[in-house]
Amino acid sequence: MNRSLSTAALAAVLAVTPGTAALAAPAAQETAHVVGTGETLGGIANRAGVSANAIAKANGLEAPYLVKVGQTLTIPRDQTLPSKVAPAPQAASSYTVAAGDTLNGIANRTGVSSEVLARANGLSAPYVVRVGQKLAIPAKSAAARPAPAAAPAAAPPPGGDARSESENTHTVAAGETLGGIAVRAKVPRLLIAEANGLAPPYTVKVGQKLVIPRTRRHLVEAGDTPFGLSLRYAMPWEQIALANDIDPTAALEPGRTLLIPTVMREAAKPAPEATVDEAKAVASTARQAASARFMWPVEGKLRRGYSTGSNYHDGLDIVAAKGTMVRAAASGTVRFAGFEKEQFGNLVVLDHGGGWFTAYAFLSRVTVKQGAKVAAGERIGLVGDTGQAKGSELHFEVRQGGKPVDPLDELPKAP
Repeated sequence: MNRSLSTAALAAVLAVTPGTAALAAPAAQETAHVVGTGETLGGIANRAGVSANAIAKANGLEAPYLVKVGQTLTIPRDQTLPSKVAPAPQAASSYTVAAGDTLNGIANRTGVSSEVLARANGLSAPYVVRVGQKLAIPAKSAAARPAPAAAPAAAPPPGGDARSESENTHTVAAGETLGGIAVRAKVPRLLIAEANGLAPPYTVKVGQKLVIPRTRRHLVEAGDTPFGLSLRYAMPWEQIALANDIDPTAALEPGRTLLIPTVMREAAKPAPEATVDEAKAVASTARQAASARFMWPVEGKLRRGYSTGSNYHDGLDIVAAKGTMVRAAASGTVRFAGFEKEQFGNLVVLDHGGGWFTAYAFLSRVTVKQGAKVAAGERIGLVGDTGQAKGSELHFEVRQGGKPVDPLDELPKAP
């Protein structure tokens, strides 16, 4: 069967008027939340800064307070509801544990570190709290004082390390969950799960070392070279150039900050100086990328190409392993991100301006939201076999002015 993103289908996908698609509200401000894979009521409450009991009451949930993927929950923000916990007062206070609460979540909402909270209540690893348990909340001034020198050393409970927001690796401590680690690191939980090959329900073990994937930045210094940065960050120079909208063949400007696209592995160590042949190969690749409108969204064997006539096919079918990252072919705005039931399964459509669009179909997972701005080379989904895929592959299309064009005419030489 011929598979193509027909003009009618594209029109339906792009039915949202430009500019009306909005980014989702931050967790601390949203008044409604759509439950994602692996989420729990307690985790949603922690991130929203609202008690689990308040959300359960607002949505008519009953014990054991299970939520389902795709379920829309009302997040109560009315001051008359017990949805917000006031900052810890200067004098000591108390808190009664509600369903779905964790020590780390209570610590986040009261403004007292979980280490101090655990010590004040005589809790030991793995720092489990029970529904109905009454916890003493020390005053913030007490939280700032170090433990007495004679106090026995204990494993740090979750949330006590200020380095969480910058660390690139994290060793799981007793009582920690993936959700709590993600909140403190300020990196989406799904990104950490994918970076470490975790599957639902995303259980982590004490002592497990997790890679924390981050979008990095580099301040260009005198002596930096494209080849050297490519080796340092394990990222092809043309992708770095595209992510920063610069000419890959131009000289680097000292003092300029470059965005290094997110990758799901630690940066490679610097390699020895390149040989003349290697340097020529990098320069050749950079020239090819500079002359092309788009970059390849994924590397793999081309199973089927673009064709017209009775056997038309509006794009490319690229074979790749399931779960391989699919990257934006150029910077743009997400016009559609979801499931298309007729042909394409999980689908992302990007608007690059000037009437140019790209489409990415058959994805196993979509990792961007409608209305989001994405950089060239940024991950937008994972290769899959949804829709009418013939196996694990990506269906990729390029459109200009609503009409399909051969993607090979707009891409650099096949990788």
